[in-house]
Amino acid sequence: MSDHVYPLATAHLSQKRAALAPEADKAFREFSRQVFAEGALSAKTKQLIAVAVAHVTQCPYCIQGHTKGALRQGATEQEIMEAIWVAAEMRAGGAFAHSVVALETMEQLEKK
Repeated sequence: MSDHVYPLATAHLSQKRAALAPEADKAFREFSRQVFAEGALSAKTKQLIAVAVAHVTQCPYCIQGHTKGALRQGATEQEIMEAIWVAAEMRAGGAFAHSVVALETMEQLEKK
C-alpha cells in the first residue's frame, strides 16, 4: 500500500498514458505549451493563475507542477501564497454569492 493518497506521477505512467492515446497526449502537450507561452500575459502570471486554479480544482498534481512552474518563472513564495489566497476567496465567494439561492427559496416557501 502506498503512503500517498494519490499515486505518484512517474515516467512509466506518463509513458503508458501516451502509449494508450498518443495523438491526444501529443495534442494536450502542445496545447499546454501554447497556453503557458509568453503572450499578453507573462509566463509567470500564467503560472500564478494556474496555481490558483489548481487549488480551486483541488488537483494535487497541478498544484505541485504549477508551483514549480511559477518558481521557475521567477515567482516568489509570497506571490504564490497570495495567488492561493485569491483562489480561497473565490471558492468561498462562490458559496457566499450562491447563498441568495437558498435565501430566495426560503422566502418563496414562507409565502406559501
